[in-house]
Formats: sequence, structure tokens, C-alpha cells
Amino acid sequence: MKLRGKLFLFAALFILYFPIFYLMFYSFNSAGNMNHFEHFTLDHYKSVLQNKRLIVIILNTLAVALIAASISTIIGICGALGIHYMRNKKLKVGLLTLNNILMVSSDVVIGSSFLLLFTIIGHFTGMGLGFWSVLISHIAFSVPIVVLMVLPKLYDMNQSLINASYDLGASTWQTISKVIIPHIIPGAIAGYFMALTYSLDDFTVSFFVTGNGFSVLSVEIYSMARKGISMEINAISTILFVIIMAIILVYYYLSSGKEKKRKRVGA
Repeated sequence: MKLRGKLFLFAALFILYFPIFYLMFYSFNSAGNMNHFEHFTLDHYKSVLQNKRLIVIILNTLAVALIAASISTIIGICGALGIHYMRNKKLKVGLLTLNNILMVSSDVVIGSSFLLLFTIIGHFTGMGLGFWSVLISHIAFSVPIVVLMVLPKLYDMNQSLINASYDLGASTWQTISKVIIPHIIPGAIAGYFMALTYSLDDFTVSFFVTGNGFSVLSVEIYSMARKGISMEINAISTILFVIIMAIILVYYYLSSGKEKKRKRVGA
């Protein structure tokens, strides 16, 4: 069974990652197509770096992802704390349901809803689609992810720690900042990186809410692909994949380091 499980895991990983590595391999192809490989070159990456529009779009994408992940993490922590310590069970279940609906709803539905919302807002305020519409949309679909990452840490927390904090004279704010927040930090960090990855990866919602000359990388790649397959697309996709993998590895390194430190302290 162990051998079968390993074979199945290897087959699943191969199916998932082979197209990505195939794309990355041909991003270094001097032939400019994916039919045959001539020789190694970095010309496609140089072309991307020399394209000022693409550089601006990459910076836009990173800025939106970093800001959206940071804000959604703060809101998600507050939301998770509010839901966890809510005494009204019906309201608590209702809020959890609303949070989960955003997770399972179709991106097309969410994107079109935001498009309608920002169109109405723009009609009254004159604010069109652009940076703010993309940022608000990314925050909105990232908050539920953070909430779901933080809530298990709150449920896992020993209530006696909070009771001991109050018994020792700590205020509510001191209990939250000194006891609860340190305990849920791993969940908050996981939520931050998940939100960051979702924001970098998102296409459907961004496609609906971009406009007025502002775009993100996923939408730009789609626009370029409609004109024909270019090795610049391979190069951009490779850069994006490497960035996301680097973020995940950094998170894994930090979390594993904290886990080892915790075990040493426990020992």
C-alpha cells in the first residue's frame, strides 16, 4: 500500500507540474516557439525586463497583492476573534456561513458583482475601475481565507490561559495582545501567505474590475495570449511561478523553524 501510495502521489505531482515545467523549459528556447528546442537563451527574459509596460504591470500586481494581503490579514484576525467569542450562536453560524459562501462562490459571480458595485459607485462619485477597485476586490476575497486560517488556532487555544490572564489583573487589550495574538500568529502568517498567493494568482475577479489603463499580470498574460503564443508569456509565467514558490518556501522555513524551537523549549 505504501508503494502504491507513493506511485499515486508521484503520478499526481507529475500531472500537476509537468505542464508548468514544460512551459518553463521553453522559456529558454531561442527558436521562439514550443515545437522544438534550438539552444539556451535568456533573450525572452531580457525582452520582458526591457518592456516598461510589463514592468509597471508586475509592480502593480506585487503592490496590490502585498497591500491586499496585509489589510485582509488584519481584518481577518479581527473577524475571527469576533466570530469565535460571539455569544449569539445563530448570528455566529450566520457569519461563518457568509464567510464560507465567499470561499465556494464562483469567481465569475464575485467578479461580476464587484463590477456592478463599482459601476454604481462610479456613477455617483466619478471613480472608475482601476487600482482601488482591484485592491478592494482582492481584499474582499482574501479576508475569508484569513478567517478560516485563524479560527482553528482560536478553537485550539486553552481557555485557562485567558482565565489566568484575567485573574492576574490583565485588561482585555493586554489579554488579546499578550496571550491570544501570540497564539494565533502561525495561523495569521499562513493566512497572509495564502491571501498573497491568491491575489497574485487571481484572474477572473481582476478581469472584471480592471480598467482606466490599470492592469495586473494575470489579465495582461491573457491579453497577450489572445494575440498568439509568445515566449515572453512563458518567461513571465516562469517569473510568477518562481516568486510564488519562493514565498511558500520562506513560509515553510519560518514555520518549521518555529516548530523546532517550540520542541526544543518543550524538551
